[in-house]
Amino acid sequence: MIPINHYLPSTSRIVLGCMGFGGGWNNEPITKSHIQEMHEAIDAALDVGINFLDHADIYTLGKAEQVFAKVIQQRPELAEQLVIQTKCGIRFGDTQGRPNRYDFSAEWIKTAVNDSLTRLNVEQVDVLMLHRPDPLMEAAEVAEVLHELHNSGKIKNVAVSNMHMHQITWLQQHLDLPIIANQLEMSLLQHDFISEGLLVGMKQGADHHFSLGLLEYSQTQNMQIQAWGSLAKGLFSGASLDNQPQNVIDTAQTVARLAAEYGTNQEAIVLAWLMRHPAQIQPVIGTTNPDRIRASGKSAHISLEREHWYELLKNIRGVDVP
Repeated sequence: MIPINHYLPSTSRIVLGCMGFGGGWNNEPITKSHIQEMHEAIDAALDVGINFLDHADIYTLGKAEQVFAKVIQQRPELAEQLVIQTKCGIRFGDTQGRPNRYDFSAEWIKTAVNDSLTRLNVEQVDVLMLHRPDPLMEAAEVAEVLHELHNSGKIKNVAVSNMHMHQITWLQQHLDLPIIANQLEMSLLQHDFISEGLLVGMKQGADHHFSLGLLEYSQTQNMQIQAWGSLAKGLFSGASLDNQPQNVIDTAQTVARLAAEYGTNQEAIVLAWLMRHPAQIQPVIGTTNPDRIRASGKSAHISLEREHWYELLKNIRGVDVP
């Protein structure tokens, strides 16, 4: 397996997701506290070797990209230290009655990329990720505009999010550039990517849908899997367990015990479980808290023993492997 650093050699093992930066999902202006929050988050990330930032044009309605630009304006030296990924393709409903929708038209992709570059105040992003599969995607049209953006120097690499292997294959057939990553919801909590493979041919497997064969396909295609939601909203690292089912409570207790055994923290154990998979899953952490960012960074130095990995799997599934 060639991880994403084959294309981006200086990329960190963990990605800092930027969905929470820039204030609320509203049109209120960016404040000094929002800028300071991102300064502190980036400092915490760099402290533990995280240099990969995951943006999207929609995050806090564009303000996440804008607040990043404010930080870079104040500290231009960071531009050379950070790897920037952004996404496009999701469009929200509006006052004219148009619904929430996905848009992979050439016109929208070009507009969205140019707008992101303006908000980020950069000339190029390291990775452009197509955010959600558009059922109306014309693969040849998408490929053409991606080639144009790449040739003009506005994007360095192409990736996708939330796609299965047949959608990726269809797009890749039209695209000369490699699709270097696919970002999906994966965590100790959202573990169907494991259970689906364990239950092939079994009736109970129908209750576990991920995308059969996607992990193996990604490895054969040298495609990095990125995992959004990787910290499971802190459920196993300090969030309230009130009204949670027994399997979640048991898993949280095991995470705490293993953190003590490995001399680390709970966030690191949760992420290390993902990273133990041979697909070299790259967690995207969605926290703005500097302490949690630093705690998450410790996962890159942990390799869970096989028995501990399976113990966590048994606890979250609530049953042993078949």
